[in-house]
This record gives sequence, C-alpha cells and structure tokens, in this order.
Amino acid sequence: MGIFSRLGTLIKSNLNDLISKAEDPQKMLNQLVADMQNQLVEAKKQVAVSIADQKRLEKQRDEQGELAQEWERKAMLAVRASDDNLAREALKRKSEHETQAAEFTKQTQLQKDAVEKLKEQLRTLNDKIEEAKRKKNILIARQKRAEAQKAIQDTMQGLSDTGAFDTFERMANRVDQIEAEADASVELGNELTGDTLQQKFKALESGGVGTDTALAELKAKMGLAAAPAAKAALPAQVTQDESKIPSVLTTENRNK
Repeated sequence: MGIFSRLGTLIKSNLNDLISKAEDPQKMLNQLVADMQNQLVEAKKQVAVSIADQKRLEKQRDEQGELAQEWERKAMLAVRASDDNLAREALKRKSEHETQAAEFTKQTQLQKDAVEKLKEQLRTLNDKIEEAKRKKNILIARQKRAEAQKAIQDTMQGLSDTGAFDTFERMANRVDQIEAEADASVELGNELTGDTLQQKFKALESGGVGTDTALAELKAKMGLAAAPAAKAALPAQVTQDESKIPSVLTTENRNK
C-alpha cells in the first residue's frame, strides 16, 4: 500500500471517529424526523399537482365531448338543409372531437390511477413518519435514562475513592480533638474560678450519697432492711458540735 493510500485511510478513519463522537442521538433523530417532514410536505405538493392534472384532463375530456355533440347538431342541421357535403364535414369534425375525448378519457383514467397510488404512498409515508416520531421519543427517553445512569455510576465511582473517605475520617478526628480541647478548657476554667474550698466541700457532700445509699434504699423497698436514715446537713452537724463545747468546758472546770 502506497503512502498516499495509507494517508487517505488514516484521514478517513480519523474523520469517521470524530463524526461518531460528535453524533448526538437526540439531535440526529430530531434532524431525521425534520427531514421526513420536509419530504412529506414535498410529497403532498406532488400529489396536489397530480390531482390538478387529473382535474384538467377531465375538463378537457368534457370539452371534447361537448364539441363532438355540437358538431353532431350542426351535421343534423346541414342534413335538414339538404346539404350533404356540409353534413359530412360536420360529422368529420365530430369524429375528431370524439377521438380527442376518448384519448382524454384514457389519460384521465391513467392519471386517476396514478393519483390513487400517490395518495396511498403519501399515507404510507405519513404512517412511517408517525412511527418514526414514536420511536424517536422512545430512543430519546432511553438515551436520557442511560446518561442519568452513567452519571450516577460515575459519581459512585468517584465516591468509592478511598481518598475522600480518608479525608472525612481525618476531619472527624480533628473535630473530636477540638471538642476535647473545648471540654478541657471549660473544666480548667471552672477549677480556676470561684471559691476552691467551697467546691471541695460540695464534692465531699455529693460523694456522701452514692451507691451505698441507693443499695440501702433498694433493700428497704424490697423489705429486706429498714430505710436508711437521712444524714444531717453539714451546717447542722457543725451546730451540734458547737453545742457540745459548753458541756466540755463545764467538765473541765469541775475537775479543777
């Protein structure tokens, strides 16, 4: 194979590939249907012209028939006038018009048959165009559905990339770290603000009521032990301890 042949083949192959890639089914189908519609319009024009030709032939046939009748009338008039030569000429002209009328009748029938065939072809073409429209709509719907499925699949393939999920995991760990630092800051702020001694006593008081008290209440509810007595508050205990101070001092005075 010569270099020019190879070059020609290469150019054709590349052009065919470009054309195939550039072909959009929806646009191509719309264009095909539009071309069919134009062909239908042209076909209708041709059928209309054929019908007009048929009407014209029918008119000419009728005219020739009327002329034949007219010359027959004239021949009869010549016979009444005892002019046989004139009658012969009139009958000759009548025969000519009858021949023309017969020819027009024949052509009219042929044209009528052709018009019927054209009408049938026109109906067939119209049916094919309507079928093409229905197929076009179905094919376009299939194309759009396939494109949507392809877009979703491409998106899913993009999401299946571990890099995106690794980023999400890293960001989640980062948010956890920020939340932990925020909680630590709040806790540290609470420890550094307010009366520290008061906070320790509150912690001590809250620790006095724990699982032991809850267990004793549960046993009392089950009838296995008496209900635990409520512990006196810290200020009451302090008051009670302070009430003992005078008696202690009195005892010491007596010993002296």
